[in-house]
Amino acid sequence: MNTLLDQYEDPKDALDYSYVQQIETLNSLRRNIAEVVTAKKRLEMQKTKLWDNVRTLDEEAHRAVDSNREDLAKLALERKNANMLQAQGLDKQITEMQAEQQKLEDTERRLSTKVEEFKSKKEVIKAQYSAAEAQVKIKENVTGMSEEMTDVGMAMSRAEDKTEKMKAKAQALNEMIDSGVLTDYTSTSTTGSDNDIEVELQKMTVKSSVGEELAKLKAENIKKKKNQAKDEAEQSTEDSKAQEKEQPVVAE
Repeated sequence: MNTLLDQYEDPKDALDYSYVQQIETLNSLRRNIAEVVTAKKRLEMQKTKLWDNVRTLDEEAHRAVDSNREDLAKLALERKNANMLQAQGLDKQITEMQAEQQKLEDTERRLSTKVEEFKSKKEVIKAQYSAAEAQVKIKENVTGMSEEMTDVGMAMSRAEDKTEKMKAKAQALNEMIDSGVLTDYTSTSTTGSDNDIEVELQKMTVKSSVGEELAKLKAENIKKKKNQAKDEAEQSTEDSKAQEKEQPVVAE
C-alpha cells in the first residue's frame, strides 16, 4: 500500500487510483455472478429436457406392453429411470449453485456500498487536502518558512491522508475475503471409490424399479383384456335376446 502511494506525488491521485481498483474488483465480482447465473440456467434447461424424456419413455413403455413387446418396454423403462436419476442429480447441483449465487449477490451489495462510501470520503479528503495545501502555501509566503520546514509539514499531512486511505482499502479487502468471493465452484471432493459405489447403487435402483413397473404394466394389460372379453360376452348375450324377441310367433 505504501509503495502504491509513494508512486504519486499528490495523494489525491493515489485516492483516485485506489477507487478505480475497487471499481474493477466490483465489476469482476459482477461478472462472476453472471457466469454463475448462466451456468445455473444451463442446468435448468438440461433438467427440463430430461423430464421431457422421462414422459416420452413412459409412454413408449405403455405402448410396447400393449403390443406384447416386453423387451422394448423393459428398455424404455431402464432409460426412463436413468433419466430420472440424472434429473435428481441436477436438482442438487441447481440448489447448490443458487446458494452460491445468493452469497455472491449479498457480497456484491455489501462491497458496492463500501465503494460508494469510499468514493464520498475520497472526495472529502481531496477537498480537505486542497484546502490544507492552499493554507500551507499562504503561510509559507507570510512567515517565510524554510524549504526544509515546509517539506516536513507536507510529509506529515501526506502521512495522515495515506493512513486514512489505507484503512479504507483494508476494510474493503476484508469484506471481500470474509464474504467468500474466492470460492472455487468447480472443485469436487468425491473419490473414485465413492463414484463406483454410487454407480452400482444407481444400477440396482434402476433394475428394481424397471421390474416393478414392468409387472405393473403387464397386470394392467391383462386386466384390460379381461374387461374387453367381459364386455364382448355381455354384448353377445344382449344381441341374442334381441333376436329372440324379433322372431314371429307361429299360431297352432
